[in-house]
Amino acid sequence: MIGQVTVAGSLAIIVLAVAYNGGMFVLSRRRIPLPDEPGKERTYVFMLACLNEEKVIGESLSRLLDLPLDDFLVLVVDDASDDETARIAAAAGASEPGRIHILSRTFPDARKGKGAALNAGLDWLAESELLAGKDPRDVVICVVDADGRLDRHAAAQVDPFFNDPEVGAVQVGVRMYNRHGRLLARLQDMEFVVYGEIFQGARRHIGSVGMGGNGQFMRLAALRSLTGRPWSDCLTEDLDLGVRLIASGWTNAYCGTAAVHQQAVLTLGRLLRQRSRWFQGHIQASRLAPLILREVAPRPAADLLYHLSSPALLLLTSLLPVSFALMLGDTAVASVQAGHSLMSVWWLPWFYVMTFGLAAAYAFVYRRREPVSRLHSLFLGHLYVIYGYIWFVSGWWAVGRLLTGRHTWLKTART
Repeated sequence: MIGQVTVAGSLAIIVLAVAYNGGMFVLSRRRIPLPDEPGKERTYVFMLACLNEEKVIGESLSRLLDLPLDDFLVLVVDDASDDETARIAAAAGASEPGRIHILSRTFPDARKGKGAALNAGLDWLAESELLAGKDPRDVVICVVDADGRLDRHAAAQVDPFFNDPEVGAVQVGVRMYNRHGRLLARLQDMEFVVYGEIFQGARRHIGSVGMGGNGQFMRLAALRSLTGRPWSDCLTEDLDLGVRLIASGWTNAYCGTAAVHQQAVLTLGRLLRQRSRWFQGHIQASRLAPLILREVAPRPAADLLYHLSSPALLLLTSLLPVSFALMLGDTAVASVQAGHSLMSVWWLPWFYVMTFGLAAAYAFVYRRREPVSRLHSLFLGHLYVIYGYIWFVSGWWAVGRLLTGRHTWLKTART
């Protein structure tokens, strides 16, 4: 009986998640008019917060310098790297003097998180007067990770969104540029495509588009309108920023026709550590709930609150395997007492539908962005569902860190 009650509670959460995901998929299929007017003359500032990025920074800067833009600059915030990051950045800037600028942070201010580095970069821009005389409404700050490689047409695709004066930020899609090498990288690529195409796509209609840590374009005027520092000390400073922009009256847009390509993590241990950091940051972001209830309209507020509650829902769902084992044990005992089997064959198709019911939708979405066969995409869709279980392990790891008072993480190493 205990097992059945526990299973019933866990399954109720799964039904809620399946219904929500299914609803978001349907909503994401609705077309939304994209800006059809060309963008205006705007200034773009690409900011890269770097800590020991010598393995990837050179190629990323080369891609940025190759963008078809006339009015732009690149700011590398070197957060006290002890490798060749600063030297490589300086060498990249030598080809176009005045295009790449380097802010070298030192202790004790350095290495206090990505948010602190980005805030320092924004302060430096204001003090440098590189943007003097420019209207902050026509200056776009773009955060790119050190391994980020923007599509060459990204700025051209994003710029028309800012013709709407209410748009404060635009997030582009995220892809893994090393997705062809290993299955783990391929599943991470699928994860970001599914998130962008389904959830971000649906949130365009709801008004709750979130910001990612890579490929986020923000109007300088929007950043300056926020109370306090633009980027917080939250481990998921991007989630925090996106919510605060919405609460401040700005519209977040999603541009699915362009992407920033980054490096997938290639070992399970590093992936679990990375997702645990994200999970812990997501828990920290729950402090935004009062702000959402107070400042955000009901429809986007409901979605944002559900999004913030996802860590708790995931942890509860992780108990389902134990609950299922308890239920099987109860049924086995009852079968012995009754003298015949009480197991129903109907639980198998029901279990498949509840577990893999959305695999076909994930496969459909991924195949629209990646040239794979229908059979291969369906296979990946089922693997993706199983891959999602890493969040259970990562979630409990994050909870353990919170309970022991640990809040700092080592950054993910590049390869």
